[in-house]
Amino acid sequence: MARWIAVAVGAVVLFVAAYVGAAWFGIYGQHEGPGEPTATRIPEAVVAERAHAAARAAAALTPAPPEKQILFGDLHVHTTFSTDAFLASLPMLQGEGAHPIADACDFARFCSALDFWSINDHAEASTPRRWQETKESIRQCNALAGDPDNPDVVAFLGYEWSQVGRTPDDHYGHKNVVIRGLADDEVPVRPIGAGGLATDALRNAGEAIPRLLPFADFANRQRYWNFIRFLDEIAEVPRCPEGVPSSELPADCYEAAGTPEDLFRKLDEAGHDSIVIPHGNTWGFYSPPGITWDKQLAGAMHDPSRQTLIEVMSGHGNSEEYRDWRAVEFDAAGIPRCPAPRDDYLPSCWRAGEIIRARCAEAGESETECEERAAAARQHYAEAGVAGRHALPGTPPEAWLDAGQCRDCFLPTFNYRPGGSAQYALAISDFEGPEEPDGDPRRFQFGFIASSDNHRARPGTGYKEFARHGMTEANGAASPTWRERIVGTPEAPEPRSRAIDVETIGRRGLAVLETERQSSFFLTGGLAAVHADGRSRDAIWDALGRKEVYGTSGARILLWFHLLNGERPDGSLAAVPMGGVARAAGVPRFEVRAVGSLEQEPGCPDWSQTALGPEAIARICRGECYHPSDRRRPITRIEVVRIRPQRTPDEDVAGLIEGPWRVFSCAPSEAGCVVQFEDPEQPTAGRDTLYYVRAIEAATEMVNAASLRCTADAESRCSEVDPCWGDYRTADDDDCLAPAEPRAWSSPIYVDVRGAG
Repeated sequence: MARWIAVAVGAVVLFVAAYVGAAWFGIYGQHEGPGEPTATRIPEAVVAERAHAAARAAAALTPAPPEKQILFGDLHVHTTFSTDAFLASLPMLQGEGAHPIADACDFARFCSALDFWSINDHAEASTPRRWQETKESIRQCNALAGDPDNPDVVAFLGYEWSQVGRTPDDHYGHKNVVIRGLADDEVPVRPIGAGGLATDALRNAGEAIPRLLPFADFANRQRYWNFIRFLDEIAEVPRCPEGVPSSELPADCYEAAGTPEDLFRKLDEAGHDSIVIPHGNTWGFYSPPGITWDKQLAGAMHDPSRQTLIEVMSGHGNSEEYRDWRAVEFDAAGIPRCPAPRDDYLPSCWRAGEIIRARCAEAGESETECEERAAAARQHYAEAGVAGRHALPGTPPEAWLDAGQCRDCFLPTFNYRPGGSAQYALAISDFEGPEEPDGDPRRFQFGFIASSDNHRARPGTGYKEFARHGMTEANGAASPTWRERIVGTPEAPEPRSRAIDVETIGRRGLAVLETERQSSFFLTGGLAAVHADGRSRDAIWDALGRKEVYGTSGARILLWFHLLNGERPDGSLAAVPMGGVARAAGVPRFEVRAVGSLEQEPGCPDWSQTALGPEAIARICRGECYHPSDRRRPITRIEVVRIRPQRTPDEDVAGLIEGPWRVFSCAPSEAGCVVQFEDPEQPTAGRDTLYYVRAIEAATEMVNAASLRCTADAESRCSEVDPCWGDYRTADDDDCLAPAEPRAWSSPIYVDVRGAG
């Protein structure tokens, strides 16, 4: 009997060892593919009614019918083909499971009812197999769209180039590449990823994930094994050889571009028609303090033929507005220093000093000693960049109050970096490179869009303010146990700070960053709108190329903005739409027309429910769809922003940005608002000037609109916060709603002293 017991025990031990060993080597992991979209399209009558509704709204403002349609889309969408999206989909982070490309196609068609969208999974996570599957899935989504001249929705192929640097000098940020064509000879052989930290973090993530992670949540083990398989697939792709033109590289390698200059060169080598859209440039989650647009305007770091649009808002927040404060300042030797606080901004480095000062006093140290420790804490934080919080052991996220945030911006990004804002980009000039053909210094001339940056295969999530978990990027540990596993055992608070070795701590990847406090800043996302000659792929692409586009915070506001007296080269007059460059004949005169978005009915329209069925409606749409009534929300005001770009290097950027320059109140009406205005100063100022408008709706409840939910003290300073956590600490059904004013941003009209050239 003892012998048989020993044999049985040995067999069990061998079985367990074999089972664990197979798990260690990734035997159980399965490739998660792109899925299959629902094989039906939106009824033609529904598509036609969208155009009719916009035409009726326009007719109420002017007797002349609009020549172009306004179409809405989302040019920034991720699926679980992106590493961060796959990670967020896991049960340990309260994930919903796989979000394949097919779900994005269904969501755009039946949930958000968009006119166009693009896939933008991180190139750093791509493999030859995934890229082929991405192309095939996007083609399949388009094949279901019906008549190519009048499709129900257009899906564009694309990817995200995700560059991250440790310092302002080597950080360029993230850019989406959107591709016009679909045929093999119209699309790249592979997406182009970034070099540096992003590539290292995403392509080497498998080394940081415990191979036995599935055993910590055995009931859901398959998803964890699939995630490990996903990471192994990335690591198995060799890097492309350096110095070989993009078009001559083998198909089965990972191609990287370390800077925007490298990216633009490689796009030129490949030769495909594409647009490059920078985004998230004020997002301090990963952008080092002190970053600005200046270095990206120099030389080949900018390609004005491709980099024509900028994303002013996404589900990560608003990146439009400039402020003249900084998270850190740099002395003549390039050493970061902590600036003093202001009424409108509390630097996180300064807050670090106050936290240490209080701890020091509680420990019974002298005032002099505590001041020295506070000064050291400020410096330690400033030197650590985005890892600054690690300089203060044992500091809970809520102890930072609202440090690092833009207090007077509209729904700003987390840890705001104003030097990356759209306004700053449009106000600067490059005086060191060659002049433009018209003799002006080089400048950005972006058109404005907004998008979602959704990582759950949900393009256009802003149609309703609901489901913070699922419709925004908010996610986090499923339980206290998982939180400790993910963020580590909390350290004991110390009455002094510590210096941070940035190189060493940087190897910890995303764990270095403020992943918890930022959940209070995630929004349902924005939309891109185009004035197009039709619904076809080419018509949408041409509108993007003309920059006859605008962005919204999610509401489908209708917006027209024109320079009425633009001067053609032959001296005749013409109306110049948003995105245009022109010279005004005399005093520039402008017209704005805006109509509010349609009020939403609860649930989903019948045609969506019929196409998807109740299970998919619940899983993909979370039970709510774009379901417009015939009632429109009122536009309350029109704000005009005027920017006069630098003429000399010493001009202060803050003084060149007037936002708002003019404000026009609108009578409450479903019919919308029409405003005309002039700028009599422009002809005599003798300088190029750009104008754009914000059309602002009446306030409504929006997800995370109060961000950290500060409680103010007697001096109106934030004394306590109640964050909307992404993890178990905030209930799943708490959408953290607060009032905010939805809006649309037109693309600028560039009034050039010398004309359009």
